[in-house]
Amino acid sequence: MGNPSLISIENLRFERDDTAVVSCDQLHVNVGEILQIEGPNGSGKTTLLRLLTTALQPQEGTILFCGKSIAECRFEYLSDILFIGHQSAVKLTLTAEENLAWMAESDLSSAASLRALESLGLAGYSDIPCYKLSAGQQRRVALARLLLSDARLWYLDEPFTAIDRDGVKLLERCMEDHVSSGGAVVVSTHQDLDVQDVRRYSVLGEPLLRAYS
Repeated sequence: MGNPSLISIENLRFERDDTAVVSCDQLHVNVGEILQIEGPNGSGKTTLLRLLTTALQPQEGTILFCGKSIAECRFEYLSDILFIGHQSAVKLTLTAEENLAWMAESDLSSAASLRALESLGLAGYSDIPCYKLSAGQQRRVALARLLLSDARLWYLDEPFTAIDRDGVKLLERCMEDHVSSGGAVVVSTHQDLDVQDVRRYSVLGEPLLRAYS
């Protein structure tokens, strides 16, 4: 038998005000995969990601990390995931570099911050307070965290919000680099991803589909 999936979901249910918001019978995410969560606004995409990151608790079902319940390996699991929501969540009074240092999982060198910002198209913006940056530039500051984390599993909720075409290409390349080096990405987006071998899952209960770019 091969190694277990990085993430496995079985019979996951979440209700709000007696209304089913998430109903997922089975879902797997393996190392080296990009899984795109699809569905119209309000269909439960963000809720599913919040369940996967343990920000919400399901009424039913299990979530396994490398074959073990995340309740049994919570610290190990949370240490190996990175979540970036649809809001940039940067502190506007801090510079881009200061924001990365504030959000870093450990001590962060200035050189590492500058490399990450440059990779996201922010060369020369490291010492500028974020309130002086555009919404798209603030978003890139938040996304620079991806290049500074050792987490294998990325959860991205509408990561392309406010960024331009060049920014989209940069982020797509970051995702491809991540999975090619042994990571995995779960991304909620309406954007048609221009990356190799995206697996798609609809929160409306439609079957998994494999798409080739």
